[in-house]
Amino acid sequence: RTHRVCRQTLSAWLKEKAAVLPPLEATLTPLGPEQTPVLEMDELWSYLFEKDNKIWTWIALSRETREVVAYACGDRSEKTCQILWNRIPFAYKKAIVFTDYWKAYQAVIPNEQHNPVGKETGETAHVERWNNTLRQHLARFVRKTLSFSKCVKMHEICLKLFLHRYNTELLPAT
Repeated sequence: RTHRVCRQTLSAWLKEKAAVLPPLEATLTPLGPEQTPVLEMDELWSYLFEKDNKIWTWIALSRETREVVAYACGDRSEKTCQILWNRIPFAYKKAIVFTDYWKAYQAVIPNEQHNPVGKETGETAHVERWNNTLRQHLARFVRKTLSFSKCVKMHEICLKLFLHRYNTELLPAT
């Protein structure tokens, strides 16, 4: 309202920008030929339209580069975890994966790669910290807020735009 731009115009602009983005994989630093990647995975919730309607965002983060390798939005089920796993680029499919003990991870990630750990181990500290970064940058992911998405599509569009910007511009030096 301040800038006299209607919500529909802004939504159309965001959809247009998201549609021309390359795949998230194109924003990743190439892996070395003998490098075994390490991924940290976690999920965080926000809500759509009302607080009773939770949506879960699942993230796979590269420990070495701190880049977001893949994401999925949905519920907290094996189905959404499988979508996340399917979106992981081929170069990362043999990664060592650290997660919490959530049962969906154990059902989807191959046992020889999966390392479920507690938060006290620090093995998922980077992705847990990344969740805070997301909540600080995008108000729709803050737990107690008046900013929220009204539909899944716009929620994912804003997330996609942020992830591309994070991987290409905002990533802190490691």
